[in-house]
Amino acid sequence: MLVLLAVPGSAAFATAATTASVLAAAKAAIAKQSSVHVTVTVKPSSTSATEKIVGDLGEKSGAETFTLGKATMTMELTPAYGYVSGNASGLTSIFGLTSAQAKKLGKDWAVVKAGTSEYSDVKSSLTVPSIADVLPQAKGTKLSTRDVKGVKQYVLSWTVAATSSTPKLSHTLTVSAVGPNLPVDDTITAANAGKETITFSQWGAPVAIHAPPADTTVAYAEITG
Repeated sequence: MLVLLAVPGSAAFATAATTASVLAAAKAAIAKQSSVHVTVTVKPSSTSATEKIVGDLGEKSGAETFTLGKATMTMELTPAYGYVSGNASGLTSIFGLTSAQAKKLGKDWAVVKAGTSEYSDVKSSLTVPSIADVLPQAKGTKLSTRDVKGVKQYVLSWTVAATSSTPKLSHTLTVSAVGPNLPVDDTITAANAGKETITFSQWGAPVAIHAPPADTTVAYAEITG
């Protein structure tokens, strides 16, 4: 095991790096962050369309825009409410509304209130603490290093076995080895040639989410009820 010299602010560099120490340092570093910019590219199979997600996640607020061909959808979160809007194809193919529900919402925003299960669902993917979900268990994860333009990074690799409904998945997560041990990118490759890539940037940059005008919102329960 290579013994790495200590670098200020890099907990994993303080002693010889192990999979467990890198994961612990990354989890601690994420917990200290106020925000992150995320870009996700998803191609479920070699013949499927590519979905792109771009988001800015804060501690208690955030926003993501989804694009799949001509289908688009946007989700926003404030401490009090969660909002969803999109075109008809985005609301059905991405968000899962029926055609009738999407027509009922139209160009308005569906709104859910803090404290509801629907709000919790939106919050779980639109706030920076959710980034910790990309971290694997130490058991079964291999650790290596690489240099990118002279900057050292940790590379964590692991696989998830196939199930009756999902193919075998191979994960490669890159974490900064200099400064705070924050995720840089995550690549998931499926046995059926599907691929998902996530990049993380702009850690700590301000995130300002402005709620849509009240007269453009419709209670989610009215759409689905």
